[in-house]
Amino acid sequence: MNTKKPQILLTNDDGIRSPGLWAAAEALSEVGYVHVTAPRDQFSGAGRSLPSTSDGRIEKQVMTVHGQQWDVYAIGGSPAQTVLHGVLDILPERPDLVVSGINYGENLGHSILSSGTVGAAFEAASIGIKALAVSLELKDITGDLTHSPDVDFSTAAFFTAKFARLLLESHMPPDVDLLKIDLPFDATPDTPWRITRQGKHRYYSPFPGTLKAFKEARYLDDRLSIRPEDVPPDSDIHALMFDRIVSATPLSLDLTSRVDLADLERSLRSHF
Repeated sequence: MNTKKPQILLTNDDGIRSPGLWAAAEALSEVGYVHVTAPRDQFSGAGRSLPSTSDGRIEKQVMTVHGQQWDVYAIGGSPAQTVLHGVLDILPERPDLVVSGINYGENLGHSILSSGTVGAAFEAASIGIKALAVSLELKDITGDLTHSPDVDFSTAAFFTAKFARLLLESHMPPDVDLLKIDLPFDATPDTPWRITRQGKHRYYSPFPGTLKAFKEARYLDDRLSIRPEDVPPDSDIHALMFDRIVSATPLSLDLTSRVDLADLERSLRSHF
């Protein structure tokens, strides 16, 4: 019988000091041996980017988890880059699982394409490693980039460990490259979970901020205005926003439209 502890690489996009990261680390330490490689700085919204401007510096730090001292690594790079540095430069062996999170704020619908949390999991999946991305809804939809200690990550940590075990012990179908988990802020360990599909809907709608001189630093603001009838009942958005349950969405690296390719080619050629 194989008694070796699973090797888990943990990262995020909120930075090495995020309480969500350390809530996940503590929960995952009951599942396997956890290695932490996370962005040195806040890196939300990076998607799966690999910026050429990242310095790639790796800084060993010491954190206390479960009363024990852990060597962890803060990296000057995007979430996806921290996965690559972890696998290629730091870990003594290839991990059995990469976990990204726990993120401040949900990642639903179209927003997953810009999510650094999901992007890191996609990077792991692209090199053939099982991957899990976990995000927790915030009461304040403007988000929280300040590592607020007021956010309770305990339920999200419970589900992180639960789904980590599931992935480590199961064989996913060939087209499932990663699982994306989103939890309502009021979830408890008893909250039901459901397999969902990615909502084909823009979750946050951008709008311009207060107009000032173009040369001044500025950010686009986001608004959230979705009605139950706007999104299918089986979508991640509906599950979290309206059913108030945990959404588990299987994602694929294959972004090809699910159409009959031969029919589409014939149709296009008829107008070419």
